[in-house]
Amino acid sequence: MRRIRFLIWKELIELRQDPRLLVIVVMAPIIQLFMLAYAATTDVRDVPVVVADLDRSAESRELIRRFAASPNFTIVEVIDGVNGIDRFLERGTAWVALSIPAGYGRTLAAGRPATVQMIADGSDSNSAGLSLGYATALLNGYAQQIAADRAVAAPASAVQAAGSIEPRVRVWFNTRLESRDFMIPGIVALLLLVVTTNLSSMGIVREKEIGTLEQLNVTPLRRSELIVGKLLPYALVGLVDVVLVLAVSTFWFHVPLRGSVWLLFATTLIYLVSTLGLGLFVSTISSTQQQAMMTTTFFFLLPMVMLSGFVFPIENMPAAIQLLSYLLPLSYFLVILRAIFLKGVGLETLWPQVAALAGWGAAILLLAIARSTKRAS
Repeated sequence: MRRIRFLIWKELIELRQDPRLLVIVVMAPIIQLFMLAYAATTDVRDVPVVVADLDRSAESRELIRRFAASPNFTIVEVIDGVNGIDRFLERGTAWVALSIPAGYGRTLAAGRPATVQMIADGSDSNSAGLSLGYATALLNGYAQQIAADRAVAAPASAVQAAGSIEPRVRVWFNTRLESRDFMIPGIVALLLLVVTTNLSSMGIVREKEIGTLEQLNVTPLRRSELIVGKLLPYALVGLVDVVLVLAVSTFWFHVPLRGSVWLLFATTLIYLVSTLGLGLFVSTISSTQQQAMMTTTFFFLLPMVMLSGFVFPIENMPAAIQLLSYLLPLSYFLVILRAIFLKGVGLETLWPQVAALAGWGAAILLLAIARSTKRAS
């Protein structure tokens, strides 16, 4: 322990001697969290809509008013003919077009079903799908209100409405359906992965480049002690980052933390062991700091981001890719973080993910120890 303690102190002195690196390590995760939390969202608000009102009746104006009053839509212009729709969609000034045919008001007044046309710009399939979903929900709600008003005015029609199905929907865990509440825990896991893996990947490589690895040759440090001494200082930095990003997530972005804080920190420690062990393993197979950074980024960080479920659901991937995604520590920690934040579940539910994460961390640490050497070449 005395040898490890001196090695830890040496690493901390090196970090302190480079104040710019320390500022980057501490401030960069906070800045990136603010940027990504506001940018990484799948919510669609204020969808621009162009309306082609061919009816110009009180009923058509009421339908337009409902779209204008919705927080999901913004009416950019009301035009007289459908021929003008193309230029709005082609220029991107409108994502959705609503066409109200002539005779729409008379059809509703006669008690017959009326048809309107929705046209969406499908170049962005996600936004188009959400926009059409919002529009369909608005139209369905309007149609139900019209049917209810008719049932009150004409009780005979209430008999026909008695056989209809009225869904009563409840949303658990994320009642507001805010994508930010789902994305921010993932951003926290991603930032910890990037910062700690990059830091630790420079550990042994830096010793090679500045020549201090030769000085370690004459010390009684064993390989395991060298790895532990390199890992613990960066684990301390990682814990500081954890406290900062969790504070910003809960107090600034108001992401609910429903689970145990102690379980959150315990699983985060296991995750840090995995990410730091991965960085140290990369450090043992790299000759320069540039090579270590490139290896970390292209062979580990990018595949983890794409395949872990942070961007795309694992269940939607091909079976072979799903098997590969289960080999990544980020996949398990994303499930753990989101479950603790949003669902408030405990270890009795998350133990498979925690066990897999701990096994991954132990395996990569043993591999890093086996690969490490105090030789200069």
